[in-house]
Amino acid sequence: MVELLAPAGNFISLRAVLENGADAVYFGLDDYNMRANAKNFSLDDLSRISEIASDYNAKTYLCTNTILKEDKIIELNKNLERISSSEIDGLILSDIGLIEQTVSNGLEAHVSVQENVTNSYTLKTLHKLGAKRAILSRELSLDEITEITKKSPIETEIFIHGAMCMAISGRCFLSYGLYGRSANCGDCLQPCRKNWTLTFEESQNDAVSNTSEVSDESFIISQSYDDSYRTNFFSPKDMCLIEHIPELMKSGVSSFKIEGRARAPDYGAMVTGIYRQAIDSYLDSPNDYEVNPKWIEELKSVFNRGFDTGFYFDTPFETSETNQSKFIKKDIGQIVNYYNKVKVAELRVWDDLKIGDRIMIQGETTGSITHTVDSMQIEGKDVNNVSKNSNVGVLMPTKVRKNDFVYKLIERSQQ
Repeated sequence: MVELLAPAGNFISLRAVLENGADAVYFGLDDYNMRANAKNFSLDDLSRISEIASDYNAKTYLCTNTILKEDKIIELNKNLERISSSEIDGLILSDIGLIEQTVSNGLEAHVSVQENVTNSYTLKTLHKLGAKRAILSRELSLDEITEITKKSPIETEIFIHGAMCMAISGRCFLSYGLYGRSANCGDCLQPCRKNWTLTFEESQNDAVSNTSEVSDESFIISQSYDDSYRTNFFSPKDMCLIEHIPELMKSGVSSFKIEGRARAPDYGAMVTGIYRQAIDSYLDSPNDYEVNPKWIEELKSVFNRGFDTGFYFDTPFETSETNQSKFIKKDIGQIVNYYNKVKVAELRVWDDLKIGDRIMIQGETTGSITHTVDSMQIEGKDVNNVSKNSNVGVLMPTKVRKNDFVYKLIERSQQ
């Protein structure tokens, strides 16, 4: 059965994706992974990660997928025995030089998308080196993925949801060229996501088009107030393949990967939960499978730049805008206590709260849950509204924990 692989940038995200059905999780260590700006984990955290994941029968993969110079690869090699002793299942490697050492330490070797694997010959070579899996290049079509997976002696993995990069499988020098911060060492400042101003020298052979007047084959260029042209053509939309689960399932790929270690726990919870439902729905009845429209609406409710299908069915051309999620999270309080017998959470709030508000609660053990407030009490009396700087009891069927964070979800249209 295909594996649903979800991202964890911290312990709250870890719990959130596991609670929502992830079969496996991937995460990074400081200095060794492609999300240097995420909170990440330390070597001391690995045993705890393994223990938590084992409660859900989930596998654990540690990302070591940056460019490793001599000092870093020596350091990582020295840590392999300690990583293995923590009972982590495998390493995601961008450097094939560590495959043999990884396997000899009892760890699975998964070759990163950074290696840009695009054919079965590479897969056969990686098999000879001892790799168990390869994450295929993002630039492949689904037909190409299906073809090379059939010929592959090792497992294949593909991305099915999340951010896409302007560069080949994420190998980009734009951030380094502008700021001296290397994407290939996990420290990308994402200048590609900015709104760029386009200048050009006119000649008889040049043409600048506005997409309001031409076909969909063009990238978006808009004329600004000062007659310059602005565009987000460096920034692709996010990948979303929720409508193509049957095709993906028939490809023979072993693992479906959700991108997003740097995103919030509610993102991981929502996206993992939706794809879990979709995959299970297909497995239950492949011939009767239908896409639930609610899945798409719910995916739009968390951080996204709009959706595209990447290279799977065509060459992507649509460029993104900023976050297009329907809700913003407002920090409004913290959990003081939870009373199991009556299923009531005591909240300390520093903002207004009323019946009908939708709240989100996040914590390392709780993960990320959402709840619509339908019953509140202060000193045993029902209330409809609570002013800031108050303690209030909220009927909460799902257990939460002391010091969990409380957010109010506010529709952007109300801002």
